[in-house]
Amino acid sequence: MQFIDEVTIRVKAGDGGNGVVSFRREKFIPKCGPDGGNGGNGGSVIIRADRHLNTLLDYRYRHEYRAERGENGRNKNQYGKAGKDTVLRVPCGTVVRDEDKRRVIADLVNEKDEIVIAKGGVGGRGNTEFATSTNQAPRKAEPGTEGEERNLRLELKILADVGLVGLPNAGKSTLISVISAAKPKIADYPFTTLTPNLGLVRVAEGRGFTVADIPGLIEGAHLGKGLGIQFLRHIERTKVLVIMIDGLSEDPRKDYETLLTELRSYSSKVSRKQKLVAITKTDAMDDEGLRRLRMIKFARGVRVHFISSVSRVGLVGLVDALWKTISASKSKIV
Repeated sequence: MQFIDEVTIRVKAGDGGNGVVSFRREKFIPKCGPDGGNGGNGGSVIIRADRHLNTLLDYRYRHEYRAERGENGRNKNQYGKAGKDTVLRVPCGTVVRDEDKRRVIADLVNEKDEIVIAKGGVGGRGNTEFATSTNQAPRKAEPGTEGEERNLRLELKILADVGLVGLPNAGKSTLISVISAAKPKIADYPFTTLTPNLGLVRVAEGRGFTVADIPGLIEGAHLGKGLGIQFLRHIERTKVLVIMIDGLSEDPRKDYETLLTELRSYSSKVSRKQKLVAITKTDAMDDEGLRRLRMIKFARGVRVHFISSVSRVGLVGLVDALWKTISASKSKIV
């Protein structure tokens, strides 16, 4: 299935039905009273979160959605039927923005979270509603009001506990394929990962966490270079970031600083998240190379793990550290 995480759509709620002018017609009664019914309310457009969805693909090829119009009123004081609502299902984690006003309307995080995004019009009153003691035969009725209409941008932010961040070929896809059931594309060239990958890591019976792997960042990503910047929204909800550094890099420390710079440039909130550093590909290093890596000073208080996804070295310790960090964050009172 193609992964689509951002779409623009237009929604239109149903107009209210018109009220009608009508008078009773009964044999032998020449002057009957009004019996025009009210129009039905128009249907609304509702956006609802559904945990069974993981992409906005359904909205890629269709951009306009309408709810049903309310029926007009009828004689004999019959109200028009209300229009049916239109329900748009989206993945949990979808942010709904007003495209014209450039503001967030709703953040649908949990299953069945929903919002009435465009309210249906109100049905107009029939002439029965206008009868008074001084005007017993009103020839007046109201039209229904128009349903709301708006342009929307839907943005999906993956719900994950851990976000993997690194330069291209740092080993993110290999790691997620080993510690979870995810099967991302893996190859030895830049930008193998073109879409975010999501994996579930099982720690023990009834215990686990989710990991998101986004395309590799490069220097200048916040200016639009490379691919990763357009997917950084997917780590906004994570509890902890794993900064992945290629152990075979010519300058691991510089790589680390590059990644931090891109995170800060994207969002100060993201850059302040708890972090672990994972030095990858240790299976391809000799003892001297490992010794030099262990001497590198990263940020104070940030724990560094030396791992190899190929030989499974250090993965148990990394997963255990992530689980403890996630558990601690869940226990904090916000």
